[in-house]
Amino acid sequence: MKIHQSIFSIMLALTAMAALSWEPAMSAPSILTKSFGKTSEGSDAHLYVLQNTKGAKVSITDFGATIVAIEVPDREGKLADVVLGYDSLKGYETGTSYFGGLIGRYGNRIGGAKFALDGQTYLLAKNDGQNSLHGGKRGFNKVVWTAHERPSKEGQALELTYVSKDGEEGYPGNLSVRVLYTWTDRNELRVQYFAHTDKATVVNLTNHSYFNLAGDPQKNILGHMVRLEAPQFTPVDNGLIPTGELRNVEGTPFDFRKPVAIGKRIADSDEQLKLGKGYDHNWVLASGAGLKLAAHVVEPATGRVLEIRTTEPGIQFYSGNFLDGKAVGKNGSVLAYRTGFCMETQHFPDSPNHANFPSTTLQPGENYRSQTVYRFETE
Repeated sequence: MKIHQSIFSIMLALTAMAALSWEPAMSAPSILTKSFGKTSEGSDAHLYVLQNTKGAKVSITDFGATIVAIEVPDREGKLADVVLGYDSLKGYETGTSYFGGLIGRYGNRIGGAKFALDGQTYLLAKNDGQNSLHGGKRGFNKVVWTAHERPSKEGQALELTYVSKDGEEGYPGNLSVRVLYTWTDRNELRVQYFAHTDKATVVNLTNHSYFNLAGDPQKNILGHMVRLEAPQFTPVDNGLIPTGELRNVEGTPFDFRKPVAIGKRIADSDEQLKLGKGYDHNWVLASGAGLKLAAHVVEPATGRVLEIRTTEPGIQFYSGNFLDGKAVGKNGSVLAYRTGFCMETQHFPDSPNHANFPSTTLQPGENYRSQTVYRFETE
């Protein structure tokens, strides 16, 4: 009996030791969810705050699948928000600058607000002169998406879905869209886009965040150093519609293959700069499959670095030329001329009307997939 008791005691001791040597598996904390108010139509909007183990954060609202804030450190470890935007839902609902919005069904411009597909011409809303811009009068950045937290080994992940009905803003087909935002411990925001349709249509999804790596929207972005992995760009006409030419950047103010300050050549006497009122063009990225480096941007004073990799063939670099100080942003900041820049990964503008551009046509049975990674570092 004593032997059995001894054996039992030893087993209890071993069990206790095992309990001390193994910590219970810890599940990742849930995404913080807050109310973001009600739309003018009475729909609830929410703000989702994704935070990594380093304390850096990304805030996203289900209104427009919009990136509201990205808080990352400078070289001294000080966190600051590096994207322009608003404090409240009303700003995103009524604003016209697309701050942080998910752009669709077609990012960028379609000339003449029309295109032909399978022998049929489709007429779109004209919301940029005679052209259609960023999906029309009510693009994907102006609708409420359905949000769900998703498990991920890479970090906190938020999935948002939306169904764009056949004929919405003039586009054919019922288009089911899904975007997955993942915020990692490497301070990477991974954005994955998915879509499928029941009728032939065109799709070009992107994000329209305005960056200011100084973390201060009162400062202009002209001192940011930009490198673009792009040997060509697509010149535009006076409506900012591509002419169809793929022009070499060499010898032009559009050559960012080596780091150049945004402001260094922005006022040069160049026809394309005059048409865009600065930089507002699509760059043709170096060819390559999978994720490839598109842009590398440094803000010298803070040491913040933004590196962008994408599966897309192009990137629209926009230097905030139409910001006019009328919009009031977060904490009462005045969003003035050239206080933010955009890097919109994309297929080319007006692709449906240019047979020599990469196709944006999506057929039933096909799956649209696109990925862009925004990585924040310091130097």
